[in-house]
Amino acid sequence: MLEQWQIDQYHEQGYLVVNAVLTDKEVADLQADFDAWVEESRSHDAPWGDTIDGRARFDIEEDHTPEHPSLRRVTSPTEISEAFKRTALESKVAQMAGQLIGGHGARLHHSKINSKLPHTATQVKWHQDFPFTPHSNDDLVTCLLMISDVTPENGPLQVIPGSHKGTLFSHWNNERFTGYVKPEIEQEYCQNPVSCYGPSGSVCFMHTRLLHASSPNETEFPRTLFISVFAAEDALPFGENPLPSLHTGTLVWGKESGEIRSTPNTLKLPQKPKGASFFVQQAGKDSIAE
Repeated sequence: MLEQWQIDQYHEQGYLVVNAVLTDKEVADLQADFDAWVEESRSHDAPWGDTIDGRARFDIEEDHTPEHPSLRRVTSPTEISEAFKRTALESKVAQMAGQLIGGHGARLHHSKINSKLPHTATQVKWHQDFPFTPHSNDDLVTCLLMISDVTPENGPLQVIPGSHKGTLFSHWNNERFTGYVKPEIEQEYCQNPVSCYGPSGSVCFMHTRLLHASSPNETEFPRTLFISVFAAEDALPFGENPLPSLHTGTLVWGKESGEIRSTPNTLKLPQKPKGASFFVQQAGKDSIAE
């Protein structure tokens, strides 16, 4: 489904944007479920719902009100929506991720929705994904499916091309896992970002080591992403899954090898957030995990 030049670009730049991966009907089914959860959020003033590890499934921003909903995260939507389950496990998104990973096959590690509804404060500081989800090798791809249109103005993903080939930076500060790189790293490495955007149904495929961030949405148009993280079939996860799911480990492409492949990486294992999402870690409001 991907041409060789696209696979080559992904490995060289660390990311690849592909338009029209899903059909209009597939996107509409996802949007309908998410719209229902946004409507439900109007009756809540704190994170709610349950996941398999006891944390809240739905997370809201501090500026959330019934009149101005700011639902920023839905954890493991594959567990509560057939449309999201099909997308993560059976769609072209999963197949293309498998092509980019290569090797024997690919497994789903976790999934989530990250949303920035109109005029909401949600932002993501500069970070790499691998320190959150360390494995025996770093052949992991983060797939950001654009449920809504993503524009240069409504808080798109910003990346540093080629940074996946460089240093794996610490995301710790003062004995706390902050979930973002230190200011001096941002100043040195993150000054010339590229924005990743496209119409609904598009996907940005991103290498797990790529430096990335995003700004708040100050427009009247929503920016909603369904994010699925896939790992090489022979990558053994280290530490706890930050977003464990009933579907974690499902083989979505290729076949079982029965092998474990290791590549040299050195990093400190992350702390799992006690709050509903990593947003509280980046904001410095999550108590240290026990």
